Amino acid sequence: MLPGRGRDGRAARPARILGTRTAWTTVGDGEFFCPGCGGDRNYQRLTGRRRFTCLGVPVLPRGETGPVVECAACRRHFGMDVLDHPTTVRFSAMLRDAVHTVALAVLAAGGSCSRTALDAAVGAVRAAGFDDCTQEQLAALVEALAADTGRVTGEPCGAGLAIELHEALDPLAPHLALAGRESILLQGARIALADGPYTPAERDTLATVGAALTICADDVTRLLAEARTPS
Repeated sequence: MLPGRGRDGRAARPARILGTRTAWTTVGDGEFFCPGCGGDRNYQRLTGRRRFTCLGVPVLPRGETGPVVECAACRRHFGMDVLDHPTTVRFSAMLRDAVHTVALAVLAAGGSCSRTALDAAVGAVRAAGFDDCTQEQLAALVEALAADTGRVTGEPCGAGLAIELHEALDPLAPHLALAGRESILLQGARIALADGPYTPAERDTLATVGAALTICADDVTRLLAEARTPS
């Protein structure tokens, strides 16, 4: 065998004399949406201490690193901001609650809770995931909402209802593409139009929905006009 070559004849790789090694410590865990796996996974939150190594032996501290998030499945490391993205399960719940809240707000703005408007609202809410939603349930919730906020149905969107809409839509908006945000607004518009043209209160409520979904006022106006055009 030639000097400096392995048994297969290839050049032998020199031993790595100096390097860096990180010792990780688990400081928390949970479930997150892993961008590497593309789905919900368990994770560990890690902090680390780096050390210089000589011939693989740690000799000198080099400070701390992290924290990082390690996926329990693919073992990849991510920055802590990855935890800002909701899990698939949480995202589905947020979307379902958003559609439900918008439907109630539009029905309350309509004032009459007509059967056609209730039917359109039930269809939207069931499609979002509330499979057992009924017209009677929505009508009762609209009455309860009016009693809770001290608001008479058919009036413009007051502070209490605006807060309800923002609480449901603000956390969701950053995680939805523009098409998804517009879809929620259009669902509300179709509920409003089910029993006739928009009332001023319905327009006001839908404008609040658009603002909470970070849709600009001009696009809200365009979408409300498009919803009036039969497809």
